[in-house]
Amino acid sequence: MDALRVDVAIIGGGAAGLMCARVAGLRGRRVLLIEHAERVGKKILMSGGGRCNFTNTGTSAANFISANPHFCKSALARYTPQDFIALVDRHGIAWHEKELGQLFCNDSSRQIVRMLLDECAAAGVRVETRCSVVRVRQHDRGFALTTTLGEVRAQALVVASGGLSIPRMGATGFGYALARQFGLAVRPTRAGLAPLTLSGTHQQNYHDLSGVALPVEARCNGQRFRAGLLITHRGISGPAILQISSYWQPGDDLRLNLLPDDDAFDVLRAQQRAHPDAELRSVLAELLPRRLAQRLCELALPSLPMRQYRDAELRVFAAQLQAWPLVASGSEGYRTAEVTLGGVDTDALSSSTMESRQVPGLYFIGEVVDVSGHLGGYNFQWAWASAHAAGMVA
Repeated sequence: MDALRVDVAIIGGGAAGLMCARVAGLRGRRVLLIEHAERVGKKILMSGGGRCNFTNTGTSAANFISANPHFCKSALARYTPQDFIALVDRHGIAWHEKELGQLFCNDSSRQIVRMLLDECAAAGVRVETRCSVVRVRQHDRGFALTTTLGEVRAQALVVASGGLSIPRMGATGFGYALARQFGLAVRPTRAGLAPLTLSGTHQQNYHDLSGVALPVEARCNGQRFRAGLLITHRGISGPAILQISSYWQPGDDLRLNLLPDDDAFDVLRAQQRAHPDAELRSVLAELLPRRLAQRLCELALPSLPMRQYRDAELRVFAAQLQAWPLVASGSEGYRTAEVTLGGVDTDALSSSTMESRQVPGLYFIGEVVDVSGHLGGYNFQWAWASAHAAGMVA
């Protein structure tokens, strides 16, 4: 059987792959999009609680982690959140800003997948699901792909296969293996935006508080994130923890400011004047979830009537509350991680086109690249922007 011949073959039908297919198709390229799962856009569908946090209006290079923090700037500057919003608006998809520039669909993330598929269809893109790539070879006119649906010949090959996060959604290390096959360096990978686990005594101290939630500021390795904390039966989660997890590794010092909106010493002094006979545990229960307040007193803060504390003691308590140590043992890993840190080394790619510097016609986009965003729509914006960069030239 003759090989299928196309201008651009794209491996991976997630956010980046769909966007790249659309952009290349609109340029008149013959595009084949290959997805090994039974449908495209699986991570889009599950994101944002089913409403897809599709971008963040405050996107900048500062919201991304990479060995080269400047690499993402070019693509992000040339395809902005406003560009994607315009596309969403054109399809009549209602959206809202939840907080901190995070934009969500009013109804369903299915609308974003439908929009991208409609755009691909209008651009003449051929989409094949349940199609696995068995082998990739380079030849004088591009690339030859052996797939479960037959042989494919393409002038350009775009790898949008994602990372290792959430394997139940079909995540694999295919893209990394392909990069190595063609001589591109791959930086070590690990789970990012993942809940942290506690073990031993540290887990015993908190596991029965599962379900307790509060606003905190999480700090580690010079980074700080102010958002919600959720105590789970295995450890800690919530936006603040997911964010800081990308900067934390076992053994690193992790601190929580449990009163991020106040000066803890001033608050304790005011409570002492207003309620001199109240015990510390009762005072803290007005400032923090009651069960957590009681546990903190059991662990480290002796609970006496407030009038018995000197200023020096209140200052010690205040410092503890605003830098509470938490010894995590690990993370939940790729099973629940929202992103994969590391990936194809950006030194091997052009920042303006995402093309391999040593293999003409080979592109890597999205999560497979060593560019990982913070929580809040940034990873989708990187998918759109990197895909647009490659789609405009492939």
